[in-house]
Amino acid sequence: MERSCQLYGVSRQGFYQRRQRQARAAARAEAVLVHVRAVRTKLPRLGTRKLRHKIAPLLRVQGVACGRDALFTLLRQHGLLIAPKRSYTKTTDSHHRFHCHPNGVKDAPKPTAPNQLWVSDITYLPTRQGTVYLSLVTDAFSRRIVGHHVHASLHTAGCLAALDRAVRGAGRA
Repeated sequence: MERSCQLYGVSRQGFYQRRQRQARAAARAEAVLVHVRAVRTKLPRLGTRKLRHKIAPLLRVQGVACGRDALFTLLRQHGLLIAPKRSYTKTTDSHHRFHCHPNGVKDAPKPTAPNQLWVSDITYLPTRQGTVYLSLVTDAFSRRIVGHHVHASLHTAGCLAALDRAVRGAGRA
């Protein structure tokens, strides 16, 4: 053993101390993993931050310290991280057969005061009853929403209602 330590440039004492540190770290990690697996059997999709808050009192009783970043690293090493589910709905079809109007705002001068240039957009909102669409008319200078309308379909009536609300609101301002 002494010869090996000389080859690597460490003392025998340093070698044994490192081995003890690694053994203690492995025991700590196993204690944490036992609690993680117990919680994950009941709540399999629980994220790491909430998981840490759930097991922290149990670890404190055992005298085991494990911070947020250490827990992330430990779970990553053991393949226990939960990938977040992303809900994704494709709402734009850019390759359709309809006529696309050119962007008339791209070459326009930048607005210098409110109500010189309005832009609009449509987004969808998932609800329990189904999808609804939100039409917004925004002032390009102040970025204030000047008109909006929620409607059940993508018909032009909803967009026109948002524009009508913007026009009526601009007359009062």
